[in-house]
Amino acid sequence: MKYLTLLFLTIYTTFATAQNVIVVSDRKSPRAQFGAEKLSETLAAKGFKVISSDKAAKNSKDKVIVIGEKGTDFWKQNTKNAKIDDSKLTQKEGFQICTQKNTIYIEGTDASGALYGAMELADRIKNAGEIPSAINIEDSPEMVLRGACIGLQKTTYLPGRDVYEYPYTPETFPWFYDKKLWTKYLDMMVDNRMNSLYLWNGHPFASLVKLKEYPFALEVSEEDFKKNEEIYKFLTEEANKRGIWVIQMFYNIIVSKPFAEHYKIKTQDRSRPITPLLSDYTRKSIAAFIEKYPNVGLMVCLGEAINTVDDDVEWFTKTIIPGVQDGLKALGRTDEPPIILRSHDTDGPLVMGKALPLYKNLYTESKYTGESLTTYTPGGPWGETHRQLSALKSIHIENVHILANLEPFRYGSPDFIQKTVKAMHTAHGANAIHLYPQASYWDWPYTADKTNKRLLEMDRDWIWYKAWSRYAWDSKRDRNEEIKFWDKDLAAKYGTDTEAANNILKAYEEAGEIAPKTLRRFGITEGNRQTLLLGMFESQLVNPAKWRVYPGFHESCGPVGELLLEYAKKEWNHEPHVGETPPQIIAEITQHGKLAAEAIDKAEASVTKDKEEFLRLKNDMHCYKAFADFFSEKVKAAMLVLRYSYSNDISDLDKALPHLEESIRQYEVLVSLTKDTYLYANSMQTAQRRIPIGGDDGNNKTWEELLPHYEREMVNFKRNLELLKASKDGKIVTKEGKPWQTAEVILVGENKNTYPVKNGTKVYGTPISEIIKTAPELQNLNGIVFDETSQNEKGTHLKFKNTKAVKLVVGYFNSDQKRFLFPPSLETDAAGNANGQAEVILASAMNLKELPRVNIHTYTFQPGENKLDLGKGRVLILGFIAAEQIITPRDVGYIDAGEKAAIDWLFY
Repeated sequence: MKYLTLLFLTIYTTFATAQNVIVVSDRKSPRAQFGAEKLSETLAAKGFKVISSDKAAKNSKDKVIVIGEKGTDFWKQNTKNAKIDDSKLTQKEGFQICTQKNTIYIEGTDASGALYGAMELADRIKNAGEIPSAINIEDSPEMVLRGACIGLQKTTYLPGRDVYEYPYTPETFPWFYDKKLWTKYLDMMVDNRMNSLYLWNGHPFASLVKLKEYPFALEVSEEDFKKNEEIYKFLTEEANKRGIWVIQMFYNIIVSKPFAEHYKIKTQDRSRPITPLLSDYTRKSIAAFIEKYPNVGLMVCLGEAINTVDDDVEWFTKTIIPGVQDGLKALGRTDEPPIILRSHDTDGPLVMGKALPLYKNLYTESKYTGESLTTYTPGGPWGETHRQLSALKSIHIENVHILANLEPFRYGSPDFIQKTVKAMHTAHGANAIHLYPQASYWDWPYTADKTNKRLLEMDRDWIWYKAWSRYAWDSKRDRNEEIKFWDKDLAAKYGTDTEAANNILKAYEEAGEIAPKTLRRFGITEGNRQTLLLGMFESQLVNPAKWRVYPGFHESCGPVGELLLEYAKKEWNHEPHVGETPPQIIAEITQHGKLAAEAIDKAEASVTKDKEEFLRLKNDMHCYKAFADFFSEKVKAAMLVLRYSYSNDISDLDKALPHLEESIRQYEVLVSLTKDTYLYANSMQTAQRRIPIGGDDGNNKTWEELLPHYEREMVNFKRNLELLKASKDGKIVTKEGKPWQTAEVILVGENKNTYPVKNGTKVYGTPISEIIKTAPELQNLNGIVFDETSQNEKGTHLKFKNTKAVKLVVGYFNSDQKRFLFPPSLETDAAGNANGQAEVILASAMNLKELPRVNIHTYTFQPGENKLDLGKGRVLILGFIAAEQIITPRDVGYIDAGEKAAIDWLFY
């Protein structure tokens, strides 16, 4: 019997090897042709002899596969003798595959459907090792757009340039001109059935088009311009073959550097008004781009470099849309290529309401839960924005944006991702996805792994792309079947048995809960201002307000629950707790870390393939465990410190100290696991990063760099604890701040009156604006008088000359009412720290009689003629100080009656 089976297999193999397969496809359809090529490659690899044709032969004895698009002449001619019911084939990009006698028919609703049908059959042949004798299936994607993005941006700013300003040149982006790399990436995308590729850049037009009215605006050499034309043409043609729509993103209002220099203006200035020159240049740039690249879509980011929503509406309706229409008119086209409106730092529903009467083919896009992955139960005000956009007569796209809480470790929890995609449909009403790289967005195409040859992000994070794409196609897949699917995939990748593969999957899914749960319960922002996996300071845990908690973050990015300060207050008052609580979350993340490490360790012995990558994955799982253990100890210490703020019992601080010491020990484990395996924790290495500590000049991007800071924090706590114990009344007399050294400047233009920054001064000349408390640091300053009505209607503008570097002291009212100017926000203004103004220097530093308390920020200006332009809303301009003096940030503590004083002084 054994011999007969072997003989049968030998005969079958010989037959299969010799068997002809005729693949018939429409040569006029690039996508059908590409699908036919991929299918033919698979057949050839399995030993079949493939014959390509554009016409099915009559009465052929060979196996025939016909690939085409419903309703075309090609399809009608090659199926006239077949009886195919395609009445249900109506969904965009859908396909059906059926067998009749010796012929397999692959029919797509459109060209992409034909492509996907061919690839589906190829996948089945790969898995089974043979052509199915009979097949009858149909399929179509749930999400209309399933896209990935690449940033043509860098980890740091280019010399002499600002944020997002990166011309397309071989020196800046050598990989952009690598056709093999593009082919590899596009193949990855089509394998995952992705159909859109987003290219992110601040102002790409000056690298891709020339304007006869503004020839000086081009910011690349003629040689590089030709290279850009060639690679862009290659990219768009290769993408089209694979059913991928290329979308060029840009920010507003940004102009090219040579254009700015020609007109002696800034490349970007959030506070400047729209001018005819800016509008004309941008409109002509867009028109030239549409005319030159008619099959490339545009994604418009109105926010970041435009100041008001009114300006957003005007810019979109009177500059951008007319620019597209001008380009279409030049081509003689009447159709409308899609424009995607990114609803970031703007009022998307309002802008769309004004734009839709002018242009119908509009899409909307908004960040899923900001710039981190936090939950599959989104809600809050951000969720409402998604629902409003989804309710419009357009497709709404969910943007899985910068993964600031996942960098740099590997992430691949299919369970978390599937639940998230379901939430995009059910909670937000969206029907498209735009996916960022899981890590190293600013350093693409490489990862942060410290290896001899740098790893490609698309290779390392294969499971990230595969999982999101799989559930974007169909989010309703059965969970038990999905476990089997991923077990099989992981077993094939690492050469293990099913049990070991299941342990790898378990490690991914346990670790996949740690960063989302931690950030949504303890974070200060979901944005890339915070790098979660580098940790947080105790001062940030016990007094997050000083670091400006991003409005709407916590209620939008997770289930109902309590923040640390809320929990401490309720616990002291014996009030019932609601939803997720801090003790619950730290217990869960430590358990997740423990189970992830145990599972990956169990799998190791069975690994026979790709062992080096498995060991890197294993190390990541242990990194997650160390992080969870470290962070949970910090939270335990913070809870006891907050309890002390109510109890005034020093024993609470005594109990906190061992937890703080243990957090250091766990962080040392994290340092050990990362110092030889990672180049950095975050790929954005600029002054935009502020939490846990500033990332100025590329510093503080590794765990090894952060360890001394955490050790210093513990030393400060021990010192203050001992001072408390040594004091007679259990209190420390804190040192009063010393007045800052003022600086002389010359105000330019309109004469400005000044006022002394001291108690009794009415800063707006009204009784309610009388200063009743002011920090000692401010008492030598002379504020500059501004009219509050003018500030609300026109903004705040100041010109001055200084011979030495100075800092301008600015007071922001602690209020979310629109009549007060909001403080710098790196979540919505990427240039919000260009003058070092992002952080609060003195918190709760000034009280006015009937106005909100004031936080102090400082703006640094180098010698020369300078200006400050701030948006609309009341704000205090409190004078100038010498830039070189040492300033100690602190919480002054001038709070309202009934408020709790900050306790973070224990760590300074």
